[in-house]
Amino acid sequence: MPKVALYNTDGKQVGDIELNENVFGAEVRADIMHEVVVNYLANQRQGTQSTKTRTEVSGGGIKPWRQKGTGRARQGSIRAPQWVGGGVALGPKPRDYRYSVNKKVRRLALRSALSSKVAESELIVLDSLTLDEIKTSRMAEILKNLNVTEKALIVLADNDKNVVLSARNIEGVDTTFVGAINTYEVLGHTKCIITKDAALKLEEVYA
Repeated sequence: MPKVALYNTDGKQVGDIELNENVFGAEVRADIMHEVVVNYLANQRQGTQSTKTRTEVSGGGIKPWRQKGTGRARQGSIRAPQWVGGGVALGPKPRDYRYSVNKKVRRLALRSALSSKVAESELIVLDSLTLDEIKTSRMAEILKNLNVTEKALIVLADNDKNVVLSARNIEGVDTTFVGAINTYEVLGHTKCIITKDAALKLEEVYA
């Protein structure tokens, strides 16, 4: 089982914690993580882009010149795609980009992402993380104590309003909780700060 240091909010090591090998010490599957990240990004697309075809562009109801005898190419409408101001040929229309990935694949990808953070020493485990009030300066101080200067993802056991709102205005810092964590978020941040309770809950769900 992988063993990592356990820190408090002052940045001091207060012990070690053994993490479940099935969740934090699994084989890192780059192919699976790539598949799930592509799926996540596709599902975020709104699909609302739209262009007008020649039938939807206003004007162009009359034939610009007679069919024969002018020496010019025959034209039926000034709203055909080859005309400036004309319709768009084969342009995008509103569509749904969503597709699903097998649940087992998603779980494997998340385990791979968490394991990669442990392997690269980018996972920081806190004994606890609670704030009595919403205070951004206090959260910034905690991150400074932990020597976190890169993009960081804070993983909580449950959705803690004080922690979430305190970290919201710090650039490069995002928060999530066990019920909402995903592979894209884990890989999109250099450091992953996770509370002990969140780690145990992840092990309970994904082991």
